[in-house]
Amino acid sequence: MAEELRLSIEKLVYGGDGLGHAEGNTVFAPFVLPGEVVRAEVKTRKKKTVWAKALEVVEPAAARVKAPCPHFGICGGCNYQHIEFAEQTRLKIGILRETLSRLGGISWAGKIAAHSAEPYGYRNRAQWAVRSGMPRALGYFLPESSVIMPVDTCPVLSPRLAETFGLLQEMARSGKLPTGILEIEAFADSADEKIALNVAFDAYPKPAAELAEYFRAELPKIESLLLLDQKKERFELTGPGYLTHQAGGFSFRVSHLSFFQVNRFLIEELLAAVTKGAKGKLALDLYAGVGFFTLPLAKTFTKVVSVDANLAATRDLYANAELAGVEVTTHHEHTEDFLKKPQDRPDLVVLDPPRSGLGAEAAGKLVELGAPEVIYLSCDPSTLARDLAVLTGSAKKPVEIAAAGPFYEITAIDMFDLFPQTFHIETLVRLRRLP
Repeated sequence: MAEELRLSIEKLVYGGDGLGHAEGNTVFAPFVLPGEVVRAEVKTRKKKTVWAKALEVVEPAAARVKAPCPHFGICGGCNYQHIEFAEQTRLKIGILRETLSRLGGISWAGKIAAHSAEPYGYRNRAQWAVRSGMPRALGYFLPESSVIMPVDTCPVLSPRLAETFGLLQEMARSGKLPTGILEIEAFADSADEKIALNVAFDAYPKPAAELAEYFRAELPKIESLLLLDQKKERFELTGPGYLTHQAGGFSFRVSHLSFFQVNRFLIEELLAAVTKGAKGKLALDLYAGVGFFTLPLAKTFTKVVSVDANLAATRDLYANAELAGVEVTTHHEHTEDFLKKPQDRPDLVVLDPPRSGLGAEAAGKLVELGAPEVIYLSCDPSTLARDLAVLTGSAKKPVEIAAAGPFYEITAIDMFDLFPQTFHIETLVRLRRLP
């Protein structure tokens, strides 16, 4: 018989779980709210730490709402559909403060400005796994599992992506989807009209030209199609190879394998927040991607240097800069390697790293570089806390760098809710170098 606990939820923590205590244990459980009393089933235990599943919400919180998605709580894609949207934002700000303090020793008492938009229909990019067993279907992987759960709807998708998913799901369920497909990724342009599709096969079941013709006949909104045969490590492209996004008065070419912000409602606001008031002689854009921040910076700085290890994104940046009529010095290499080399001191550094963050060593090199201002856009508060500890000199284990400072002080923090209904937090931190 499964072990059960009754516990009061004290707070939410980064990762989506609620935290409570019961019978001398620290208990984590998903899909709950602070202030709720729940009856939970123990799933795993490690000493005094327990991971549980809520069986019944005995005393629900006032902010609890009915999730609009029938798959919520099972598919693993969303964490917060049971929470009123305004409360999601408030809770995320609290989680951000707590994470920065606990992991980085960053005690920020100032305001954290919240930026949010439509809570559903926001994603311009999505990836679906294909279940090979019968009946065939598209879906998402269950949390921490290789099991694919078929879904019929996904309310966070943009209208064009939702339409595309519906057509693909019908193809799968009716047996019309070509065999051997492992996953499908779809990307919509800023107008939410055109689609770029990446289709990964274990091996092509037919000649690539036939497959491309079939997909285009079934999905007329496809602008560009990339097929991958993993066994032969072979790509086949039909179409221009990219979609175009409009933002801040710029056009951004985004290729099949390049990254672009996925929240179509907050792209303009994010761009404006990062580049507001930025001007000078030299700017450094780390993890530059297709040039989302590089292009506007090139309009207000004498020189902009961009760094990114993604070759597809770097090629897009070249094309985007040429279209915008701006000059950019680009480096196709990892930021960590770039910062190890001697560099001219920039007036501003902008960085937008992946979830792994900048890294303690590279953060130390950034301190050594000594730019008067740093703007750090992070998609993971845990790695952000680690990096800020180095940049502000509050690290418990200081990184060995050539210069012991001066370090930085935080002047502003903004929270962009780019991923409503999920635990993910996008944080914009402005730092100023101390005298």
